[in-house]
Amino acid sequence: MGKGLIPADLDTWKQRRRVIAPGFHALYLEAMVNMFADCSERTIMKFEKLLEGEDSRGGNSIELDLEAEFSSLALDIIGLGVFNYDFGSVTKESPVIKAVYGTLFEAEHRSTFYIPYWKIPLARWIVPRQRKFQNDLKIINDCLDGLIRNAKETRQETDVEKLQSRDYSNLKDASLLRFLVDMRGADVDDRQLRDDLMTMLIAGHETTAAVLTWAVFLLAQNPSKVKKAQAEVDSVLGQKKPTFESLKKLEYIRLIVAESLRLYPQPPLLIRRTIKPDVLPGGYRGDKDGYPVPAGTDIFLSVSSSYICLIYLFCSHCLPIWYAYQRIRFEPEI
Repeated sequence: MGKGLIPADLDTWKQRRRVIAPGFHALYLEAMVNMFADCSERTIMKFEKLLEGEDSRGGNSIELDLEAEFSSLALDIIGLGVFNYDFGSVTKESPVIKAVYGTLFEAEHRSTFYIPYWKIPLARWIVPRQRKFQNDLKIINDCLDGLIRNAKETRQETDVEKLQSRDYSNLKDASLLRFLVDMRGADVDDRQLRDDLMTMLIAGHETTAAVLTWAVFLLAQNPSKVKKAQAEVDSVLGQKKPTFESLKKLEYIRLIVAESLRLYPQPPLLIRRTIKPDVLPGGYRGDKDGYPVPAGTDIFLSVSSSYICLIYLFCSHCLPIWYAYQRIRFEPEI
């Protein structure tokens, strides 16, 4: 991700956020909701086609890897919303799609492997997975560079206020990339812009897919919640496509997403880097002197585990144990 928003130091993060934040304005979000619906319909049509095929063979059910399906859906949405580029990952697997997933797998590998061997200068040529990673990265970077170059060649420079008042519903290219290029014009830094877009591409679609997957998993275990959610959707939307305003009325759906995030946070880990030497407590049956941590150490914190531990610590002192049990159940209404 280079020096994108996630891996950036604090000063870089503040500067980049000030540049990117104006792009997420109300008219842009309204236009994006229409695109979300179109992409979702492609996924629904794919599921229906698979079911029809199963029906023709005498079956009445299909097995799906929903995380993979939601990941493809989120990738298509980010491609169109951020770059004005249709990955088409719901219906096909292009070299760019394979490269994106290859990069994701490598990022996960690096976040958990205890020896950063990839920093060794010759590793990118000697280690097969590092050679593949470099190739995947080149495919993605070439794709992004081409999109940035095209956006700059067709830019229409203007100020932020005029950009935020455009009729995005009728624009051929209503992407965030178009907004950023038109706002900054020829002064836009290609490398920094590419790093920011890479961050949204890699980090954005995986977390969205995970939230949707866990939400469906929890709903599948609670049929009464499904009925309540369906009733709200039928009442608010009927047969119409969702709009920016109608989404605000789907209050129970919002609670389902929030409750899914509470039980299965995304991302599930928080990473904090120490800025000065410290000593972590030894904990139960741990080292009584604690564990010294030098400055610059990356510490991984499990969000879900920390949350559950806090619930039990709190409840064991002041509330009945049933309350703690209630807090780890799927209850959107509470």
